[in-house]
Amino acid sequence: MPLYEHVFLARQDASTQQVEELTTQITSVIEGLGGKVVKMESWGVRSLTYRMHKNRKAHFVLLNIDGPSAVVAEVERQERINEDVIRYLTVRVDELEEGPSAMMRKADRDRDRDDRGGFRGDREGGFRGDREGGFRGGDREGGGFRGDRGPRRPRDDAAPAPAAATEE
Repeated sequence: MPLYEHVFLARQDASTQQVEELTTQITSVIEGLGGKVVKMESWGVRSLTYRMHKNRKAHFVLLNIDGPSAVVAEVERQERINEDVIRYLTVRVDELEEGPSAMMRKADRDRDRDDRGGFRGDREGGFRGDREGGFRGGDREGGGFRGDRGPRRPRDDAAPAPAAATEE
C-alpha cells in the first residue's frame, strides 16, 4: 500500500484534549477504511509564518499513514468539514522516516541548548556592541568611534557649472 505523511494544523483555541480527540477521530477513519497509522507526533502549539483564518498560532500534528488513496481522500474530506482544522497537507512518500521527525529532533536540540544555560551575550567581553566590555569595533584604531570631524571645507567655486542642453 502507498505511504503518506499527513500534517494538519488545528486552531490555537482548541485545547490539547480536543486536538487529541480530533487525532483519534482521524485515526479511526483511517483504520476503518483499511489503512494504518504507523506513527503519530504532536508538535504542540507553534507560531505560524502568517495569519490563517485569523490565527497566529496552531497545534501541529503529524501522521504517517500506510493505506490506499481512498483513506487520504476521506481524511481530507473530514478535515475540510471540521472547523478546528485550519490547514492540512498530505504527501506521498517512498518510505516513512524512522525515529523522530525533523521537527522533533529540532525541539530536542533546542532543549539541549537551553540546558547548557546562558546565551551568546554571556561570553567574555559582553555584548557585541558593548564598549565597556572590550569590543574594539572592526579594524579602526581607537574603538571605531571617529569623533567630531570638524567643519566642512568650503565649496570649490571654480568648478565648472554643468553644461546646459542646447537646441540646434
